[in-house]
Amino acid sequence: MRLNDNVKTNATVLGKDSLYDLAVLRIPSKNVNAVAEFGNSSKLKRGEPAIAIGNPLGFSGSVTQGIISSTNRTIPVESNNASIETQVLQTDAAINPGNSGGALVNIAGQVIGINSSKIASTGTGSNDDVEGIGFAIPIDFAKTVIAKLETSGKVKRPMLGVSIVDLTMVPNEEVKQLQLPSSVKTGLVVTDVQSSSPAARSGLEAGDVITEINGHKIKSYIEFSTYMYTELNAGQKVTIKYYRMGKTHTTQLTLGSKTFS
Repeated sequence: MRLNDNVKTNATVLGKDSLYDLAVLRIPSKNVNAVAEFGNSSKLKRGEPAIAIGNPLGFSGSVTQGIISSTNRTIPVESNNASIETQVLQTDAAINPGNSGGALVNIAGQVIGINSSKIASTGTGSNDDVEGIGFAIPIDFAKTVIAKLETSGKVKRPMLGVSIVDLTMVPNEEVKQLQLPSSVKTGLVVTDVQSSSPAARSGLEAGDVITEINGHKIKSYIEFSTYMYTELNAGQKVTIKYYRMGKTHTTQLTLGSKTFS
């Protein structure tokens, strides 16, 4: 990798997580003259100054300035067939291709976020271009992922071992075949169960409709995934409520684990 003073050095990848597009690299200590201090993203307020650092379009060491536009935005993130909603910081500091992975810092030079992505356009017309909307992973959240990558090289996330589809996406004729009570409007339809998985051992089958996990009512697939990856842990025992041919059942299972590398 190339440092700010153009010195090249070898870097070792300690771990990476594709779900949040984060990686931890190690370089020789002799190349480190100063260490950036982490700030506190939970204390940020709208209107505070924000500075984005990165290498947009190959222009190394570029710095752009703006403000924190929002401290509590959510955007969809997809990786390896997983979809979740993640909380991000919104800023109008210019973030372009090459900024991703760079630091978002406050006026004191503390890192408050990791530049993540930018909405470049919302349509195809010449009047549809969008500017001043960039996103960064809050440093309070990133620190948790970074710590796990440093110690184990990966982030273990819980797994059921099923293929599922959002009930609201199932055609009406197929929903009728599930014989669900009229009160059941949301849930996840199991389309396949992996052999020897936690779901298989608990007795779940294709055609079952999962409506709750640990008392948490499922509203949609992406909401369920977000809950799974942020509130539950691999190895945790959970209770699942589901419907089979119109009748309600409950089962318990111990969540497996998977990584996004």
